[in-house]
Amino acid sequence: MASRKHLKKSVKSVCDDLFADCVVLSMVEQGDREELNKLMGEVAALYGDIVCRISHVEPGLAPREYFKKVRNDFTERANDLSDRIVKA
Repeated sequence: MASRKHLKKSVKSVCDDLFADCVVLSMVEQGDREELNKLMGEVAALYGDIVCRISHVEPGLAPREYFKKVRNDFTERANDLSDRIVKA
């Protein structure tokens, strides 16, 4: 398992890329600006939520299972946001 530091860096990198995609699309005026602003807020919320979950492990779960669940949740939500950004 990667360290928390590396996991947080990976999450930040993906969220930065998603946010940058929204900014670029809004600057070239492709897509609905309000929808892109909403998606940027969701990307920021996703980052905050996942980093918080990485920093504060829920008691009662084995760390390996917990981080696997966090990684899967992040991947699912990031893919969903990516699809929505493309459609915006």
